[in-house]
Amino acid sequence: ARLSEASASAPPTGSPPDRRSGPASSPPSGPATDPPPSPASGPRSALLEALRADPPMVALELRPPPAGMDPGEAMEAWIDLHQVLRRFAGQGRFVVVTDNAVGDAEEENLTHMLANLPDVARRDRIVPILTSKHALRYCLLYAERAAAAGVDALTVVGGDRGVGPPRCVDHAFELRGKIRERVPGLVLGGWANPHRPSDEQAGFLTAPDFHASYYLTQIVSHHDAGGLEALTGELDRRGSALPGLAGVFLYRSARPQTLQRLGEYFPVPARAIARDFEAGLPPEEICARSVRAALDAGAAGVYLSNLGLRGAGTRLRRILERAGLS
Repeated sequence: ARLSEASASAPPTGSPPDRRSGPASSPPSGPATDPPPSPASGPRSALLEALRADPPMVALELRPPPAGMDPGEAMEAWIDLHQVLRRFAGQGRFVVVTDNAVGDAEEENLTHMLANLPDVARRDRIVPILTSKHALRYCLLYAERAAAAGVDALTVVGGDRGVGPPRCVDHAFELRGKIRERVPGLVLGGWANPHRPSDEQAGFLTAPDFHASYYLTQIVSHHDAGGLEALTGELDRRGSALPGLAGVFLYRSARPQTLQRLGEYFPVPARAIARDFEAGLPPEEICARSVRAALDAGAAGVYLSNLGLRGAGTRLRRILERAGLS
């Protein structure tokens, strides 16, 4: 349950693009001649309603326990996750749950959700991530199971090609298309990288075959939120109402080894983060500034990564207070 910041707590931001075109950190390409239907015209979900409402949505990202733990550690991890999921879902807080983040094997997130949230009414607050690093039959069955269990939003991404098993499809938009045919009532989400050119990313997001009603982004901070602002501005220019949930990471320290390791999975403004700590800013203040910057840049909400399990509620409260969102 106590995952290291440098590895196990790193978000699924190493997830590569939905499509092959462009560098490995870009999401899918595709025709953008006709904008997709407004998200409001598709299936309804609690997540989409929250993304369109005020105040801005602040979700948490959590990881299931690593696969292969010894029984004692696994039981402790289950208890910690159980408490966090029930607390935040019971409060109406959305929780994004990873799928083998950064290539590390995890226990299935859907299994944990079903076990830890017997109250079906709370399950629409869980937003699982599904990568295409599974057999196609498993992915389609997963989507059916999720919808039947009360999940109404599923984020489908490609998964890191460099580690683990191969993808079942070349690009995540293909898997979303197959899931949409199989489970039309399930709202699907995609992925965008605001560290790439905004016109490229907006083109991907507005492609008719993107098959998503919202998107998550790569981690951003108050030191590099300009790319996110450019992306949301380009989407506005194209007349797209697709809402985005920006990733924000809670840096616990400025240890060079930690920041270097994190930089293997997402862009880390290491020198700027180090200066924040040198100035005496606590981790929650640094995170709060990034939350505020992401919202000011046009994100409909944020998801917070690396809050951990034990103490997550206290860390969240401090961040929200400092960001003016309490």
